[in-house]
Amino acid sequence: QVRLEESGGGLVQPGGSLRLSCVASGRTFSGYHTGWFRQAPGKEREFVAAVTWRGGNTYYADSVKGRFTISRDNAKNTVYLQMNSLKPEDTAVYYCAATIRNGATEDRAYYYWGQGTQVTVSS
Repeated sequence: QVRLEESGGGLVQPGGSLRLSCVASGRTFSGYHTGWFRQAPGKEREFVAAVTWRGGNTYYADSVKGRFTISRDNAKNTVYLQMNSLKPEDTAVYYCAATIRNGATEDRAYYYWGQGTQVTVSS
């Protein structure tokens, strides 16, 4: 069992930045690829970004490419999502998730999920 806990969400103005963190506990985090997903009110959950367990490969949704950066520090069992140039349409609950499937972008491929952290982009 891998437990995931997100933090770092909040209210930010358009154009601002936030860094989300996802800390894993329980069994070893090594070997698990990690992704970030988000869900806005009234919309389905969507893929945002993913990183392989060694951190060598990253994947991004087109809507965040060039603005968001995913990274991980396995020594700290932590995955990060640096979000820059935030837009109102980035407003959502952001979830961290883990899978053994390399490069997975579908939420059904992920086994473990955090509870989510709210990100609100508004002036």
